[in-house]
Amino acid sequence: MSDVRQRWGTKIGVVLAVAGSAVGLGNFLRFPVQAAKNGGGAFMIPYLIIFVLVGIPLVWAEWTAGRFGGGHGHSTSPGIFQALWRKNRFIKYLGIGGIFGPFLIYMYYVYIESWCLAYAYYSITGQLSVISGSQGFVDFLTNFQGAATTGTFAGTVPSIIFFLITFLLNMTVTYFGIRGGIEKLCNIAMPLLLLFGIVLAVRVITLFAPDPLHPDWSSINGLGFLWNPDFSALKSAKVWMAAAGQIFFTLSVGIGVILTYSSYLRRKDDVALSGLAAGSTNEFAEVILGGSIVIPAAFIFFGPGDIVEIANSGAFDLGFVTMPQIFTQIPLGAIFSFLWFFMLFLAGITSSVSIVQPSVAFLEDEYNLTRQKSVRIFAIFAFVLCFPAVLFLHRGVLDDLDFWGGNFIIVISATIEVILLAWIFGINKAWDELHTGARIRVPRIFRFIIKFITPTILLLILGYYLATDWWDVIAMKEIDSANIPYILGMRIVLLGVLVLLAVLILIAWRRRGKREYQKG
Repeated sequence: MSDVRQRWGTKIGVVLAVAGSAVGLGNFLRFPVQAAKNGGGAFMIPYLIIFVLVGIPLVWAEWTAGRFGGGHGHSTSPGIFQALWRKNRFIKYLGIGGIFGPFLIYMYYVYIESWCLAYAYYSITGQLSVISGSQGFVDFLTNFQGAATTGTFAGTVPSIIFFLITFLLNMTVTYFGIRGGIEKLCNIAMPLLLLFGIVLAVRVITLFAPDPLHPDWSSINGLGFLWNPDFSALKSAKVWMAAAGQIFFTLSVGIGVILTYSSYLRRKDDVALSGLAAGSTNEFAEVILGGSIVIPAAFIFFGPGDIVEIANSGAFDLGFVTMPQIFTQIPLGAIFSFLWFFMLFLAGITSSVSIVQPSVAFLEDEYNLTRQKSVRIFAIFAFVLCFPAVLFLHRGVLDDLDFWGGNFIIVISATIEVILLAWIFGINKAWDELHTGARIRVPRIFRFIIKFITPTILLLILGYYLATDWWDVIAMKEIDSANIPYILGMRIVLLGVLVLLAVLILIAWRRRGKREYQKG
């Protein structure tokens, strides 16, 4: 492997790549559902508080730690953690979540991403436009997923074909590296994604009530349903937890991706303004665009009576059942349906290639493998381990993977990161590192927030998880008994992956120690 580290080609390239990692399916599907279910406009109060006190501080912390670790030849959290605390030889093992978490998420995320590509194809070919009624779209999705034995797409063959196409696209982009693959993708996909989102938001806002008997079913009232505050919801701890969970989910903090991406920066490259710009781009996509499409459109066509039930039906039903049903009822619906699903696909692929990178970077940095060989090794393991989510979707495997990868590991990793940077590495050194090459001066109050407020909130969130959800999840109390063998089997596989990663870290550092000894 060359001693020359990969680098981003342009400053806007790294911002768009990090924003692309953050802007995913959750911005357009998960956020509006969470807001509608948790107090509407009142949800934005804890959302913004958590964003300022946890989200942005973690973004800056990860950009700072990642660039620092990259200067020491590391692009993943085990090596970056070791660089931050060089005297502790065990700290690298606490960074395992920065590789394991993204890999775990990839095992199911790329499959959901492939649905978006499939539905974009079905939209432009007119196959969605001939379906009528909510049940028709439910049956179509069920058949596509392989959960039914009859219907247009019985079995799992179509879903596997689109999964294979999506998987190959992911591997191809990653194969060509940081500048030649990921940056080029995000330079094209992110502007296109935002353009499609703006077009869809404008179309929804300009829609008229389709039912003359209900002129109040308007886009304005739809926005009002989403954003009118129910302040009584602020008394519920679950609303605050939902806001915190959405911030983690949407900013891609705590999973090691930002650490890896920022490790390819040069010493004098800005991280303060770049981190803020990437976070702001994500918030625009989520709050402005995500909040202006799904729920308002559903309100216009289904009214206030059914909108609560629709919001509670979940992100998948909202995106793949409700939205295509709406598009069949408007002029040029097939085109807008294509824009919707292809926008989701672009959001998905810019995120999925980012969660591949930590695993590939680990093999490159710690085992001196070429980019191409690292990608091939990852592709083999990931291809095999993605299939449980594909084949056992309706056995609850995907939901269980999402809990561990998209919730629990994120909180633990983020807590370790900020404590390590602010307390072990030291807030003074971290503050100086943050402002090296910075184009803005971060308000000094964030020194206090990063050191005291952010870790405190994270520890409270983690404590809440342990107190309320931990044992029920471990004991699988709320899981159908018929699904337990599938979920238990998947957890055994995950434990094996975790042990394998720990062994790989151990071997890598022994090899590194021998090389340094021989050089010395």
